[in-house]
Amino acid sequence: MSAEYTTFGLAPAMRAGAVLTNGDYQVHRDFVDFVVDGRPLLFRLSDLDAVSPLASDVPPAIFTAQVRSLLLETDPPLPGGRYVIYGCPECEDLACGAVTAVIERDGAHGEDIVWRDFAWQTGDRADLELNGYHGIGPYRFRGAEYRAALAALLDGGRASPRRRVLLIGARVALLAKLAAALRTIGIGADITRDADDVPAEELRAYDTVAFGPSVGEQERTAVRRAFTRAGLDVAQVDGLAPIVPLLVAQIEQALDRSPVEQRRLTRLAPGDGEATVEVTSSCRVRLTAYRVDRLSRTHVHEVFDGILEPGGHRIALEPKAVRGEAFLVARATGSVLVEAAGG
Repeated sequence: MSAEYTTFGLAPAMRAGAVLTNGDYQVHRDFVDFVVDGRPLLFRLSDLDAVSPLASDVPPAIFTAQVRSLLLETDPPLPGGRYVIYGCPECEDLACGAVTAVIERDGAHGEDIVWRDFAWQTGDRADLELNGYHGIGPYRFRGAEYRAALAALLDGGRASPRRRVLLIGARVALLAKLAAALRTIGIGADITRDADDVPAEELRAYDTVAFGPSVGEQERTAVRRAFTRAGLDVAQVDGLAPIVPLLVAQIEQALDRSPVEQRRLTRLAPGDGEATVEVTSSCRVRLTAYRVDRLSRTHVHEVFDGILEPGGHRIALEPKAVRGEAFLVARATGSVLVEAAGG
């Protein structure tokens, strides 16, 4: 096969969970993405909501089996030498659809690894003419580079995210709803008024600490001090408003550990009557405004839902959507950004 060499790497990625305005939710998933020629392979597949088989939240034995499969140490899981490259983030059912490709050894001594014939597949057999990704691949990787990247995952290079959030605040009813929403999408959450008496070994179970809007600075300082004493550097979220979907989005943003250059959604900047949104690849973007009125009632406005091409885009904001205390949440596949938009 005459494909030129391209680089192969791996990078942490996230499929952001969400509590949507219509009551639906999507599960949070952490996974390891494939980086081909310096760019996440998933970004080349338009607006595909999917994760690689290298999911960080599956049991170790299954994760190890997936790595060894990609190393071609086991038989292909699908006919025709095909392997699942990306699958459904909610389940492992091939019927939901998956991106598959032939993975094979090639070269004079069988040292090179080639990924070719990418296709969308929902059954045992792939129809390349009907469902093939004709503009993607083939990719030829140097065997040593390919194997070293995957083998590093088996040698402890995969840090399992804790994905637990400690919620600090006095409004028990709100925090209980927030904790329930987080647990629904796959993020552990516990509630406490302060962390002074929490043992260090228990604090180490948390990846993020989130402060409710009513928590004062003195209380926040005490919590930060407790984590510092335990030798922990955790992400901190200052809750913007007592709105559960908004707080969930803030926590999802804090949980994103992927490099900025490997995210689809990179900027959200509310301005005078508009919001600037920047994306790195063609993807669907949903922009939602949350507003709290003078009677502390929450109003939700779906501002935008459409496909954006790479680059910066200005999206008009209706004055009523961002009047008073208002906030914007932008979502793309795998990314979420939150910004205050009103006074």
